Amino acid sequence: MKARVTMELIDKQGGKRTREMTMLRRDDSEGGKQKYFIYFHEPGDVRGMTFMVWKDPVKEDDRWIFIPAVDLVRRIAADDKRSSFVGSDFTYEDVSGRDVASDTHTLLRKENLGDTNCYVVQSLPAETVDYTKRISWIDMKSFLPLKEEYYDAQNELFRVFTAVRIEEIAVGEGGRRKVFPTVTKRTMNNERTGHRTEVVFQSVSYNLGLSDEDFSERNMRRPPSSWIR
Repeated sequence: MKARVTMELIDKQGGKRTREMTMLRRDDSEGGKQKYFIYFHEPGDVRGMTFMVWKDPVKEDDRWIFIPAVDLVRRIAADDKRSSFVGSDFTYEDVSGRDVASDTHTLLRKENLGDTNCYVVQSLPAETVDYTKRISWIDMKSFLPLKEEYYDAQNELFRVFTAVRIEEIAVGEGGRRKVFPTVTKRTMNNERTGHRTEVVFQSVSYNLGLSDEDFSERNMRRPPSSWIR
């Protein structure tokens, strides 16, 4: 997958800061390994910065960030995965996804969210993280999360994720045509501070032929121009 991504950081008074990125993702297999690569275009203080993730369903994910100002590729420690992603209300783990096995899941009920039939699932983290409970509304058809509520140790709601817009991205024609339901607009609200982050995906495309070798430290420093045009 490849997409142009706009991220707006919006404070309580409505002031905005904008980040422009290109995101790449490669799925090794359904439910298997994944690799992510993000290149920052704007603003100037993050231009040329890159972020890369190697996800593995049976072990801790590997994350790196390249900081061009000091020509440094830094590995992000596992303890930092719940830290803010470039000042937004999303964490590093939110961006690349959390492994299913990291939580204990319980189906609470089935209900509609708007016009969509959903499973409502409670997820309790196996390790100590910034939340003690997550409640998710999962689309029964696409299995995409449409809403997630995060609760702290006092059982108070402190973050809310919402899938604002979902589009079906078609690839191929005729019998080879495949449709990928894709969240193309999402928000994360911080209920404590009133700060929120809005993310919009544009020019989304799939089945690009990316290989494992494309997701390397060398490309973090010098990503191919075809990726980031």
